[in-house]
Amino acid sequence: MDKKIDTTRAWPKGYEPVEESDNDLSVRLGLMTSILNKKTEKKLNTDIFKVMATRRSTRKFSTNPIEKWKIDKILAAADTAPTAGNFQGFEIFYISDKDTKEELVKAANNQSYVNTPLVLVFCMNPSRVKLDFPAKVIMKFSMQDATLAAAYSQLAASALGLSSIWIGMFDEDRVKEIIGTDLRPTSFLCVGYPIKKRPAKQRRQLKELIHVVEKKD
Repeated sequence: MDKKIDTTRAWPKGYEPVEESDNDLSVRLGLMTSILNKKTEKKLNTDIFKVMATRRSTRKFSTNPIEKWKIDKILAAADTAPTAGNFQGFEIFYISDKDTKEELVKAANNQSYVNTPLVLVFCMNPSRVKLDFPAKVIMKFSMQDATLAAAYSQLAASALGLSSIWIGMFDEDRVKEIIGTDLRPTSFLCVGYPIKKRPAKQRRQLKELIHVVEKKD
């Protein structure tokens, strides 16, 4: 792969996907779709219901690196998440620097498991949401967009045999300084291979979860 970054390419400096297209820009802009559709030699868990049922948060990760093609698929999954008006009001910061990860640990109340092989910071970008609604509504849309994108990435990671931990407690202003943005961070997704796979936890019964709203007389 040519390591010289072309400004017309559809990916940022510092992240070059395994699947590269040398065709015209319109093809390169569809690169994430290509990544998701690409067949792999590795067996994946493609049963979405099993993925959801067996996913567990992990706080003890192996230091083993994540294969690049798996990172591609995790990022591509975020790109497919539903968003308000399809405006994708969020951005993802892919943290590859060791020192930056350690700074994020401090910003996240010293949660050491923030420092995993793959760390993604999801941020709101309400300026992308070009809808004629009050600012408060646009902000809510943007937060929902970022949250859904992180959830899609988390499920993709689980399907790929990885584990993750969702981090929602951190100093937002400090995180902005660390990653160099004015965008508001909503969550970290920290991904890696678990030292030990954990079984699924018991959930509440449906009668405690579901509330049926019946027609009023």
